[in-house]
Amino acid sequence: MQKLRWGVLSTAKIARTKVIPAIQTSVLGEVVAIASRTQEIADKAAKELGIKHAYASYEALLADPNIDAIYNPLPNHLHVPWSIKAIEAGKHVLCEKPLGLNAADVEKLIKVAQQYPQLNVMEAFMYRFHPQWQTAKNIVRDGGIGKVRSIHSHFAYNNHELDNIRNNVEWGGGALMDIGCYCISLARFIYDAEPSRVLGQITPFAGFDVDCFVSGILEFETGNTTFTASTKSEPEQYAEIHGELGSILIPLPFNPIADTVTHIIVKREGITEEIVQTPSDHYRNMADAFAENITSKIAAPTPLSDALANMKIIDAIFASAKDSQWVAIN
Repeated sequence: MQKLRWGVLSTAKIARTKVIPAIQTSVLGEVVAIASRTQEIADKAAKELGIKHAYASYEALLADPNIDAIYNPLPNHLHVPWSIKAIEAGKHVLCEKPLGLNAADVEKLIKVAQQYPQLNVMEAFMYRFHPQWQTAKNIVRDGGIGKVRSIHSHFAYNNHELDNIRNNVEWGGGALMDIGCYCISLARFIYDAEPSRVLGQITPFAGFDVDCFVSGILEFETGNTTFTASTKSEPEQYAEIHGELGSILIPLPFNPIADTVTHIIVKREGITEEIVQTPSDHYRNMADAFAENITSKIAAPTPLSDALANMKIIDAIFASAKDSQWVAIN
């Protein structure tokens, strides 16, 4: 089977350290080109990562007829414009999360993507492709912990660099956009539903225009979700799913070390079971799933409607925090 030929827009850290190595060791894909703002930077990255072609502009990479799909790890404010350019160049697109700056931004991308139904376009929420989340989803679906009543997640790291793109409000920085989006996504994934309303709270940090510490409540028909995301505190992450008959704890829900075993802890009627998951790389799994669907001529594993739904909740959390009141999700 011919491998999907990937081109990467930029030498972003996540591309160099996570996604490109994952694709290069995948079953169905290979990275054949990378682009940067200068030829020197592109050449350096290509040499280090074993990539055949290096381009000094994103336009030149998109013009390469030997590229089938584009991975877009650019800053958030460039997700939609460059993904649209890639689609119009006839490329499949895997774009980093969140897909846009807001729901209206994402809708622009969806409108263009609908004009090219032969192309797959997907938001890169890689965590969903890890076995630990498939296991948790199956346990919930099979009634293993009863009806889910609450989910709580926490995701934090410490970034005080003023010139870091994640601290630039105009580029879509901040805790909610960068990591809080995972907490929202996992709740929707487990409940397999959308919340009816949300409540958000943002703690201001002196010297930063972006949100650095955000908490939220999502109200679903059968339960609720609470989360906290922080870019200015000790690195930590976990997710807890509580049902009427038991609970699931995922100690490393979002970025477990690639190709190492992971653990999820299930409690039922006072009995604790630790489920060991086989070594896996969720970036590789995502790339292969994306490529397989293209080869099979079926839609991307996760539809763009999912990205839009997540973005609407992000917008609502911001609006709620601003006005200090619940915001309904339409």
